[in-house]
Amino acid sequence: MLFGLKWLSCYLTTGKHMAFYGSFGTVLLLLAITAPTALLFGFGGAMLARVRFLPASLLGKTYIALVRGVPDIAFFLFFVIALDQALEWLMHKAKCPEWDEPIRQGSDFIVCQAAKVPPGSAPQWLHETYGFALAVITFAIVFGAFAANVLFGAMRAVPHDQLETAAAYGMTQRQTFWRVLVPQMWIYALPGLSNLWMVLIKATPLLFLLGVEDIVYWARDLGGAKTPRFTDYPHGDWRMWYFLALLVFYLVFTRISEIVLDRLMRRLSVGQAISGGDAKRRAGA
Repeated sequence: MLFGLKWLSCYLTTGKHMAFYGSFGTVLLLLAITAPTALLFGFGGAMLARVRFLPASLLGKTYIALVRGVPDIAFFLFFVIALDQALEWLMHKAKCPEWDEPIRQGSDFIVCQAAKVPPGSAPQWLHETYGFALAVITFAIVFGAFAANVLFGAMRAVPHDQLETAAAYGMTQRQTFWRVLVPQMWIYALPGLSNLWMVLIKATPLLFLLGVEDIVYWARDLGGAKTPRFTDYPHGDWRMWYFLALLVFYLVFTRISEIVLDRLMRRLSVGQAISGGDAKRRAGA
């Protein structure tokens, strides 16, 4: 029998705990991929929303309004299922044209085995990668809509006389957009994007709802009461301690993010005709 620190050291190095520690990397990987992808979606949505071509403008504004108007949890649960079934429906039509049974049978969605995405015989890591990819796409679309709204407002906040000055110097609309508007809009967009980054961090536990074995999944699994009949390391209900560890992780991560974003804001403010830039110039003087 093991007791004290020996018991604890063995308990904290079990296979499940190794998966728990690895799930922190899953969360960080999600953020590293989702943030730039959502920003790309947002930039595209903002560009569409501001163009003078009505169909494109309506498309951009509809994307922003539609996604922002739906609760995140409802969108996550709906979109992941809809995207998964859409992929399998396309595969079903391509690989099983002879299928004569209805795909929709009551509440069931049934396709041929060859149309399963990923295939049922695929290794477990492929199933996990597929679920993670669906989660990334869903997060990017949702937070891309919020980023689009922020960037659209930032583009409109850039002083119009600077755009007129660029046109007076003979710049085309494309040159004015990329050389004048885009570089200057970030100082106006960063406060909103900073808040969005914090919300994205706090939304990562939604991975648990999407079937990804993230830190919330493992904290609930490992922290629940265990009896000697089912485990070599029995213990009571320790979920409070596991979720306390998650609380500390998120607080530390958000604090680091605040420091980095504050420094980035100060750097972007240099030379800008805004209060932050003026304060920076006065401090330098």
